[in-house]
Amino acid sequence: MKHASIALATLAFLATTAHAAPAMMSVEWTAQACDAWNKDSDLTTGLADKWIKNDANRGYKIIHLYRTECGETTQTEMKIVPKDGKAQCVYGGAVQNAKMDYAVDYTMHATTARWDEMGAGEYGPMKAMMFGRLKFSGPKVEAMTVMGPFEAFLRLPGKIPGDKACPAK
Repeated sequence: MKHASIALATLAFLATTAHAAPAMMSVEWTAQACDAWNKDSDLTTGLADKWIKNDANRGYKIIHLYRTECGETTQTEMKIVPKDGKAQCVYGGAVQNAKMDYAVDYTMHATTARWDEMGAGEYGPMKAMMFGRLKFSGPKVEAMTVMGPFEAFLRLPGKIPGDKACPAK
């Protein structure tokens, strides 16, 4: 009986941990963010015109993101391409493009608390940028012209469950 109780407790623990959310902004989490991007018309159609076309003639834009307290070495990447008249995410995961072109690409970071606030819709990109809650490198003027879709992007942390532990480096 004692062994059966231990076995059941072990199985319950394994079942619980098997379904735990990945660390927010981890490689696994970013793959889910890529999928969520493609299901959000504010992002796919809202960025399908001028924004996605500013790509330095490469055919894609890169977004790197991370949680400030976890450090730059935990950055992940999203690759966005024009496809079927939309801005589609074709990759979310580990950084594949280490060299960024900040005339077209973006690196964004904020504390976990600030990502949570933006994800919950407590404020949008204008307030996040004006008060320094979201730090980013990239074409700021371009970002200012797509505030609606940019806000949809900042809400992704509220749509995708993520553990608060820092991602493995």
